[in-house]
This record gives sequence, structure tokens and C-alpha cells, in this order.
Amino acid sequence: MQEAIKQALQAKDRNEVPIGAVIVFEGEVIATGYNVRETVQSTLSHAELIAIQEANAKLGSWRLEDCTLYVTLEPCPMCAGAIVQSRIKRVVFGAFDPKAGCAGSLMNLLNDSRFNHQVALESGVMEEECSQLLTNFFRELRMKRKNKG
Repeated sequence: MQEAIKQALQAKDRNEVPIGAVIVFEGEVIATGYNVRETVQSTLSHAELIAIQEANAKLGSWRLEDCTLYVTLEPCPMCAGAIVQSRIKRVVFGAFDPKAGCAGSLMNLLNDSRFNHQVALESGVMEEECSQLLTNFFRELRMKRKNKG
């Protein structure tokens, strides 16, 4: 999770929402990603999706069956769907997302038995650190907007 936080800090340095993700295979980080939606103006530029694409390329397969994804924020519906489709074995996330989280907050797409794949899930890992990154980022953003006002 510490590596995912480092990725989130890279997003923050680019004035992006600080969300970071890493994918681990056989004990080695094989892919990283951080949020770049504002930079590239693409809905699909979430940390998880970037890391999944990198892991696909690294392993030469769309199947990430023996991989663990670490992400600082609970996956949204889009990312949860991609996680299920990529067959990732396990997801570990930090902060819960009560507005868009689909790994337990609003619903749990990762463990829905109607899908042909379910994902092992661990939540709340380094939750305080992950939450503070987001809280501080949005507080600073509101202050900047207020001062421009």
C-alpha cells in the first residue's frame, strides 16, 4: 500500500486527485498507475485502469489471475468491472468511497456471485493515510478556488 500511496502523491504533484494503484505478481510490483483524468481529459484514466493495462502488457495477457491490486481508494463501478473482467485474484484498498465505492460501500461488484469471477477483498489498509491524502487535496483545492474568487 505504501507504493500505491507513492503513486497517489505523483498524481497530487500533477494537480490530479491523489489516487494510486500498484499490481503485484509473484511478490514483485509489475505495474503502477495514478489518476490522470484532468491531465489527459479521459474518463478512463483512473489509477486502476492504467495499472491493469500496464500489467496486461507486462504479462502478455488480459488475464491477471495471480495478481493483487493495491489501491488507495475503493474502486468505482468502472474499475470494479475491469477488475472482475481482468480476473485479478485479490484487491486491497485503503479509503472507503461512500459516494462511488463498489467494493463494499454502495455495493460490492467484486464479490457478486452472479459474475463468473469473484475477487478476494481486503479493505481499510492504511485507511487513515489514504483518506488524509484525499481530504487534504480537496481542502487545498477549495482554498485555491476561494482565494481566486
